[in-house]
Amino acid sequence: MGLLDEIMDLHRGGKLETALKNPILNKEDLARVYTPGVARVCQEIAGRKERAYELTTKKNTVAVVSDGTAVLGLGDIGPEAAMPVMEGKAALFKQFADVDAVPICLDTQDTEEIISIVKALAPTFGGINLEDISAPRCFEIESRLRAELDIPVFHDDQHGTAIVVLAGLLNALKVCGKSIGQVKIVVNGMGAAGLSVAKMLLKAGAANLIGVDRIGALTRSASYANAHWNDFALVSNPYLEEGKLSDVIVDADVFVGVSGPNVLTVHDLQRMAHDPIVFAMANPIPEIDPDLAAPYVRVMATGRSDYPNQINNVLCFPGIFRGALDCGATDINEEMKLAAAEAISSVIPTADLHEQYIIPDAFDPRVVESVRAAVAGAAVRTGALRGASAVSAK
Repeated sequence: MGLLDEIMDLHRGGKLETALKNPILNKEDLARVYTPGVARVCQEIAGRKERAYELTTKKNTVAVVSDGTAVLGLGDIGPEAAMPVMEGKAALFKQFADVDAVPICLDTQDTEEIISIVKALAPTFGGINLEDISAPRCFEIESRLRAELDIPVFHDDQHGTAIVVLAGLLNALKVCGKSIGQVKIVVNGMGAAGLSVAKMLLKAGAANLIGVDRIGALTRSASYANAHWNDFALVSNPYLEEGKLSDVIVDADVFVGVSGPNVLTVHDLQRMAHDPIVFAMANPIPEIDPDLAAPYVRVMATGRSDYPNQINNVLCFPGIFRGALDCGATDINEEMKLAAAEAISSVIPTADLHEQYIIPDAFDPRVVESVRAAVAGAAVRTGALRGASAVSAK
């Protein structure tokens, strides 16, 4: 059997199933879990809605919601074709953090309709993981849902990527003996992920960061049809550098690519600063071939599993939701995201860091627990908790 056949067989009937926590073996069991016994539980929740977190699956269940418009490496393939990816995401939630996740693919691309549907589904879930929704709609969808729901909402394509990039970069900078506030960083690809990565690096202390897209470097001296670009330009590119990627890459210490294949050249690498750091994360073909780049970079990372230093969102989202669900968080705020990045970074002791080991393995059992604890702690410190817990945390 070929590899493709094996993959198809693995997906037959989907990758998920429902399991019972307690068996139903006789009439007494049936009476307890369904009628008439369940009525007492329903009445309890009707009187105190917050008890749904204790008496239903809500406390440990996340909705993985997509419209199939921006599936990694595939683009707008529609809700049915996106389902295997969402099932996979749900499987990773369970495998790594014991979070129950339900894939939900919506047959609409209308922003207001998606927001309305997710709000209507919210009573069932303890959190919402948005996935593979194209920009710029994804920004408004996440922003509105965060504002209008009292459960955590997290767009993993944006923030999961940003968190893991920051975690890896913090360690790469240690390897190179550099600090985030002193280096020049170029982020190529100003879509949802690129903007989120750039903003998180700025929040972490980056002072000289330039965002680049097909039109060239974003600068406050220009005006863009994309309002998100205008906002970003105001807080980045402090020296007002202009031109294409090949122009602004000169003397850069760090390149972060969330764009497309083969946009970075060896000539570009040769003009970067001493000991350059390159995160080429376009998938499946990175911004530059890692083997081609190897002689010219100090630290190389990609989004691929067949090279060292894979920037993989699975390092982030299971632990983030595990921590948010465990502490009763109502949001996943910036402090929680920064705490998650620092937690991932700190899994590797400084003495163990080297050029090909700046990010922990996805199967390292320390990752989820470190992220869980850091996220819960940040939620408590910032008061992002439900009810009385939030009051006591302030």
